Amino acid sequence: MNLLDIRKKITSEEFDYLTLTDIFKNYSNPKMKISVMLKKHYIIRVKKGLYIFNEKYRNHPYSKELLANLIYGPSIVSAEYMLSYYGIIPEKVLDITCSTIKRNKDFITPIGTFSYMQVPQDYYNIGITIIKNEYVSFLAATKERALADKIKNDTMNILNNYDDVENYLFNDLRVDEDMFFGMDAKVLESLAVYGKSRKINMCMKFLKRVQK
Repeated sequence: MNLLDIRKKITSEEFDYLTLTDIFKNYSNPKMKISVMLKKHYIIRVKKGLYIFNEKYRNHPYSKELLANLIYGPSIVSAEYMLSYYGIIPEKVLDITCSTIKRNKDFITPIGTFSYMQVPQDYYNIGITIIKNEYVSFLAATKERALADKIKNDTMNILNNYDDVENYLFNDLRVDEDMFFGMDAKVLESLAVYGKSRKINMCMKFLKRVQK
């Protein structure tokens, strides 16, 4: 079986070990066939059991966001990465930041760093959405959740009053004011309660005050 045949069978750019072993099930040593594909750089191992095609052999771009869901789950793409994705902050963020109910963990891979931050189960369930693009769907934080995750896990900020919140959001993070003031304060309120976060609560109160 040549690479063209394999590409016809694997239509996605992100695939796992079971997909490959199923393709090579009629061979005496499927594991060896996979090793050859790796040595010839036909495919790239993102982590054990998870792969993408090398650039020369891709039909379309792979999804770092979907891979983030697959590398360590359950998880959603969140915090700085999603703030950048939505255009809430101006910086382009390359490393993927995620929220999970599992323990904190970082994965350094050939395609970038994936960082996972642990949150309580009840908090985790708030502010999750499915984002679809031309090729895949992935689990991500809503705008409110992405901001809350960033605030919750940013140990360098102290938000004791509205001036602190305003300085942190618009000077430190350079959050787009119109996008922030258009957020749902009730979602932030729920995140503050279940995340037991005084900082998120202060941010929510600042938003409510402006929205009145």
